[in-house]
Amino acid sequence: MTLPREPVGLLIGDARITASSASSHAHIYPATGRPNATVTLAGHAEIDHAVRVAGEAQREWIALTVDRRRDLLIDLADAVHQHLEELAVLNVHDYAVPMSFAGNAILLERFLRHFAGYVDKPHGSSTPVDGSFDVNLVEREPYGVVGVIAPWNGALVVAGSCVAPALAAGNAVVFKPSELAPLAALRFGELCLKVGLPPGLVNVVPAAAEGGDALVRHPGIGKIHFTGGDATARAVLQAAAANLTPVVTELGGKSANIVFADADLDAAAVMAAHQGPLMQSGQSCACASRILVHHSIYDAFAAKFLAVIGHTHIGDPFDPEVTFGPVVSEPAADRILGMVERAAADGSGELLTGGRRLGGDLAAGYYIEPTVFGDVDNSAPLAQNETFGPVVSLIRFGDDTDAVRIANDSRYGLNAFVHTRDLQRAHRVARQLEAGSVWVNTFSDIAPQGPYGGYKRSGFGRTGGVEGLHEFLRVKNIRIGIG
Repeated sequence: MTLPREPVGLLIGDARITASSASSHAHIYPATGRPNATVTLAGHAEIDHAVRVAGEAQREWIALTVDRRRDLLIDLADAVHQHLEELAVLNVHDYAVPMSFAGNAILLERFLRHFAGYVDKPHGSSTPVDGSFDVNLVEREPYGVVGVIAPWNGALVVAGSCVAPALAAGNAVVFKPSELAPLAALRFGELCLKVGLPPGLVNVVPAAAEGGDALVRHPGIGKIHFTGGDATARAVLQAAAANLTPVVTELGGKSANIVFADADLDAAAVMAAHQGPLMQSGQSCACASRILVHHSIYDAFAAKFLAVIGHTHIGDPFDPEVTFGPVVSEPAADRILGMVERAAADGSGELLTGGRRLGGDLAAGYYIEPTVFGDVDNSAPLAQNETFGPVVSLIRFGDDTDAVRIANDSRYGLNAFVHTRDLQRAHRVARQLEAGSVWVNTFSDIAPQGPYGGYKRSGFGRTGGVEGLHEFLRVKNIRIGIG
């Protein structure tokens, strides 16, 4: 797919807007370091326009019968299914995630189908009232217009996990993808129009800091869902406080992956490699960058783990055999390499492999070798600070209590992973881990049926499940006096 070099416009209502009050962005393809599109960015004026258009569309949307809204969301899921390959290709163009991992559109389809099924299901209840025969109704209603802010590494996942339930709940959405990865999100917006959703029900407005600030401060926004880093989350919360706008956050992680002595070491090594430095080059909130290994199997596991890393196929993200691509930008590469250099200098651990930027045919791109430090102290900055790159730490532990203590010794709590054949240990340890999701002997395979979100600085609120739907509904109590 050849991308246009002319400005890629905002999608507000049914119009593509290529001239805005904000500057444009030269989108760089991370695998080559060369621009592949010019992206129009939303400023204050465009955000205001999008919110007003969304308000009009929301009134049209909520006036439709529930079966009509349900069917339109199913039609949208069908359209996504028909365009899975196109959306995957756009994902690669967005941030050079390898085609072998570019299946986020499949998750988008699954979330749309799942939440379409909630549109015509009862959301409220009725309860008796003490000392009265009054009718007491508890109803759930949409917020109206919600703002959804997506990170560059998962716009289609956020479209599924946040936009889909917001629509199912009866809201309209102003969807802000990052300027670093807007292409797949804009195509999703076009598909919304194609299947007949009211124009403006889903507005897609790529923006940098100016547009994001305008969105969270806008008085017409009923709720914000933000996915990203904790530093930006604090700015979002402060800005939203001006109107007391409620905010849901899904933030970063420093996930622990615990490998017990009875684990299947071959399977654990493969999963730890892909859940750690390999998947999206470690650029994932679910990255398990702290790998805790029982001391009795540490050497054996490390050998298997490094062997998996050593067989990684690095190269052109469009090559279906490639499993490891570049990081998103030059500043990201510099930041990650700086962390590696500091870790090597301060003795945080032994550098077992990687730690360098790749050269040769890949020199123009932002490729960093999969990097593994061994015998890392959990108190070291390398183990405590989110790297968001292909860098992981191997950490020894003694018994189960020690493993849980180390795993919980983090300001983050999004995911945790456990590898063991002992079912009792799996249940016991999973309940002791301070994380919103615990994955036992498996990858972080997010599904629309399961609530996903963090503890501690990894955020609050949930996507997925009925909990994810309720994030986009507010509760109203109606009492009717019978006399």
